[in-house]
Amino acid sequence: MTRRTFLFELAAVGMGAGLLSSCGGMMARGGGTSSTHMIGLQLYTVRDLLEKDFEGTLERIAQIGYTNMEFAGYYNHSPEQVRVILDRLKLVSTSSHIGAQLMRQDAAAQIRTAKVIGQDYITIPSYPFARDGGIDTWKKGAAEFNRWGALCRDAGIRLAYHNHNAEFNAVEGGPTGYDVLMRETDPALVDFEMDLYWTAFAGQDPLALFAKYPGRFAMWHVKDLLLTQGAKSMAPAGGGTLDFKSYFARASQAGMKHFFVEHDTAASYPGGSLASVQASHTYLHGILE
Repeated sequence: MTRRTFLFELAAVGMGAGLLSSCGGMMARGGGTSSTHMIGLQLYTVRDLLEKDFEGTLERIAQIGYTNMEFAGYYNHSPEQVRVILDRLKLVSTSSHIGAQLMRQDAAAQIRTAKVIGQDYITIPSYPFARDGGIDTWKKGAAEFNRWGALCRDAGIRLAYHNHNAEFNAVEGGPTGYDVLMRETDPALVDFEMDLYWTAFAGQDPLALFAKYPGRFAMWHVKDLLLTQGAKSMAPAGGGTLDFKSYFARASQAGMKHFFVEHDTAASYPGGSLASVQASHTYLHGILE
């Protein structure tokens, strides 16, 4: 279990019209909002603020212009309380990161929570694939995703899996772990949330993956990759080297319905985590309008 998943489980307890048409399928709860007004935020980005002032932080995020919240824990708030806060602030939440252990313990409870809040996706943020387990560990993980995906489907929602970089290591000298997951998961049951940063960090081209596995990437995480004397680090969108304009131009091929800004190290950004999410929003609003 990664530190991030551990924290999740603790807390849970020049593009113009062509681009807009490619992204135009993204809708808010209640319908009708275009992609330019559905810039989402993975709330792990502002966890340092949420643990101090949950509702106040969401209000400040809404004031920046974000409308779609992807949760990573609810900070001792019930699903009903979360829904009331979202409705008051005119926000939606289409996804939440839920650790694999929580799904194993009580998947039905996690699904009920998602339904109360109005979410369309339960997203697995990481998975304990055995480092020396060979291809079988990836097949077993995919089988578990399919089982959870069937439970979600029966409840009217979807399951997704979020990648880091290790998924792109070759398995037994053959395909990558990600290739195995794509091959072994049922597209009718399991979607993927591509983290554009971690994909590029691993030396992979998101555009090539969109072409290889069209329609599988229902969600994206949007954060930039900064290169400083060869060292890779995270930055707000627009602050690094990733070609987001090209990615968004292929949103339809990817199957993208929602995207979420994320910056894992935002608290150390000059001005703090809210300054980071403001910078990303300003950049994305500019390229998507």
